[in-house]
Amino acid sequence: MKIQPDEISRIIKEKIEKYNYKVDIDEVGRVIEVGDGIARVYGLQDIMASELVLFNDKIYGMALNLEEDNVGCIILGEGDKIKEGDIVKRTKKIVQVPVGEAMLGRVVNPLGVPLDGKEPIKTKLSMPVERKALGVVARQPVKEPLQSGLKAIDSMIPIGRGQRELIIGDRQTGKTALAVDTIINQKDTNVYCIYVAIGQKRSSVAHVVKALKEHGALDYTIIVSATASDPAAIQYIAPYSGVTIGEYFRDRGKHVLVVYDEPNLEISDTVMSVLISQEWEGNVRELKNAIEHAVAMAAHNKIIPEDLPDHIYQTRISSKNMSAQNFMHLPFAEAKEEFEKSYIEGLIKN
Repeated sequence: MKIQPDEISRIIKEKIEKYNYKVDIDEVGRVIEVGDGIARVYGLQDIMASELVLFNDKIYGMALNLEEDNVGCIILGEGDKIKEGDIVKRTKKIVQVPVGEAMLGRVVNPLGVPLDGKEPIKTKLSMPVERKALGVVARQPVKEPLQSGLKAIDSMIPIGRGQRELIIGDRQTGKTALAVDTIINQKDTNVYCIYVAIGQKRSSVAHVVKALKEHGALDYTIIVSATASDPAAIQYIAPYSGVTIGEYFRDRGKHVLVVYDEPNLEISDTVMSVLISQEWEGNVRELKNAIEHAVAMAAHNKIIPEDLPDHIYQTRISSKNMSAQNFMHLPFAEAKEEFEKSYIEGLIKN
């Protein structure tokens, strides 16, 4: 067989023309220490606070503590599958949670992943888990009542739309029942409800879902579940996720009620104290930050700033013809002396 030089040249030219060279550049680091749901990573120089990172292309984490020589990340998955020396990649995205009307009636984890076994949630909108609370100018006095449906409470305790109300009590005193009754009572009142279960048993969350479904309350309710079997990092971001999901409706002129039931102090305390080199108040701190978003928003306030990127908000809404929006928070807690002290001191400082 005689090889023709012209034919070889033609084949080489065709290969060159069809050659598609693409370079993917990823900023990567390596795990230098891992344990208790926390990984310390070396090599991620330009990482952002609260940025989503990827361990071994499988497990997600969140950058929380930025130091000079390493980054402290909380692991949002199975931490026992991560070991020293594993590769960590930046995603260049802040931790976000899906939002929208499609979330109504669903049970999701703090990352927006469905837990109810139904079809995937079809929404293109997402918002950062941690957002800044509205300033004083955007607020107005609390002047509309929120009816819990319990005469003893509604007649003696003033609960307003837009305020924070701590409900504290011993075990088995009906704190969850009060939350469920309050949510059920919001039917036909134009109030959307977010129930955030933190550190609960899965069976307890299932009972709440069943009760809301029987009374037709799931149509305007979203349940964010971070159970006791979930990693502490998932429980840590649960209050923030509940707030973010609720703020989507608030920014569109709706009233929102958020219930936190019930912050488990011991779990997050242990994990966060390892990560952050300062005194840490566990869920008291994240809960206090989350409930700062409770607000009675003034009707003249612009709902959505014009400069927000499209991947966060795809529509621009002005509030010229909208009534005031109220964002209510009902945190629940078991009666414990250290919780009361930390919670009250935190409110006094702010």
